[in-house]
Amino acid sequence: MFEAVLSGATDPEIEGVEVHRRAALSVTATDVLTADGYLLGTPANLGYMSGALKHAFDTFYYPCLDSTRGRPYGLYLHGNEGTEGAQRGVESITKGLGWEKAAAPVIVSGPPSKDDIQQCWELGATIAAQLMS
Repeated sequence: MFEAVLSGATDPEIEGVEVHRRAALSVTATDVLTADGYLLGTPANLGYMSGALKHAFDTFYYPCLDSTRGRPYGLYLHGNEGTEGAQRGVESITKGLGWEKAAAPVIVSGPPSKDDIQQCWELGATIAAQLMS
């Protein structure tokens, strides 16, 4: 799913957009402050977002609270069941940050299908296209 999102975000037809990848455990407030938009991905572990993504939010939430309002984001997540809590958690935090959901989230339960992978590609392309200068 990550590769499909990245492929969509870096499509050659999308010009003027630089894509930087950061693992959730290594993301910093500076990374978030210097980005114009965000693509968030996480597994749904035990009905909630990964501990790594939660750690990232805990790391940058307050330093970025007022400076990133209105920025677009997209979400993709994968779980075997019970993805609702993960989605709700991410959407609650991004709402608190004032980020704007720029596309419908891609939620996958079980093995990703060809259609799920296509939706991931479209998510990446949609968010990146909205940032074209």
